[in-house]
Order: sequence, then C-alpha cells, then structure tokens
Amino acid sequence: MPEKELVIAQTDIAERVKALGAAITKDYGKGQLLVVGIQNGAFMFMADLVREIKREIEIDFVRVASYGMGTTAGALRFTKDIELDIQGKDILVVEDIVDTGRTLAHLNRSFKERGAQSVRFCALIDKKERREINVPLDYVGFEVQSGFLVGYGLDWRELFRNLPEIYQLKDV
Repeated sequence: MPEKELVIAQTDIAERVKALGAAITKDYGKGQLLVVGIQNGAFMFMADLVREIKREIEIDFVRVASYGMGTTAGALRFTKDIELDIQGKDILVVEDIVDTGRTLAHLNRSFKERGAQSVRFCALIDKKERREINVPLDYVGFEVQSGFLVGYGLDWRELFRNLPEIYQLKDV
C-alpha cells in the first residue's frame, strides 16, 4: 500500500462544503435547478453539498471513466447519462476533482446542446497540474497544485474513497 499524507482535514472539508452550499443557495433564485453528480468520485461531496443547498432541487448522475486502474488520465468513457429532462433547467455539475478539464468541457457542450438554460460547475478540488482545457469553475472547494489525492470519494484503484479526509499518496 502506498504511503499517504494528510492534505485537507475533515473539519476543513465540512466548513467549506457549508460555505459552498450557502453560495449556491444565494446564487440560484427561481427556476428549476438540477444538480448532476459525476460518479463515482463526487458521491460523498455531493451528498454533503446538497444537504447545504436550501432550496428545492432535482438530483441526477452521470458516470464518466477516464482513469481505469491507473493514475494518469486516459480516454473518456461515458457509462451513464442523466435520466431527467434538462430542457430549460439550470444545471449544476458537481465534480470531485478537476484535472484535465476534458470531462466538464464535454458535459458543458452536451447539456447546452440538449437545451439546458445554464450550466455551472462546482468542484471539491481544482487541480491545475495537468489541465488541458480551461473550464470555468463557478464554485471551488480547494485548490491543490499537484499530487495524487485520495479520500472523501477520491480513489486510487478503487481504494480509499471511504476516508473522511483528503490525502496525497506518495510514490504512485
């Protein structure tokens, strides 16, 4: 097992999620808000975030695979699309970590082509180390410059998602 070093404590995560929820509640007035989580990584963050959004929302998910069992981004594979109608709705996409930006760029195009009123992005972690496409992030939990992160939904070979804090793996 790789060695890990604490990067973001559980209390800091909780505090930031609460602040993000308050900002999202304030920014979205009337209209239909659909919160779309990107599985699997965003599930913990999104579950906590939607409890902090104090307005009616709809929830759906997409599943995008780009890493497989490795540590570098590969080809995107969309394995689950949203099931709810998005025509005329405001969409808030929730992502665990933005790395290359390719996933969010694709979702932005796809949702707008299907008639979304607006598309905004909320990321727990903005990591610019390998950014290929500059996507506008409307809500960011934390900025991390580099490193392979795990915990709070983030994984390494499907391990460590259940950790309540975020760690950087050493030697991967």
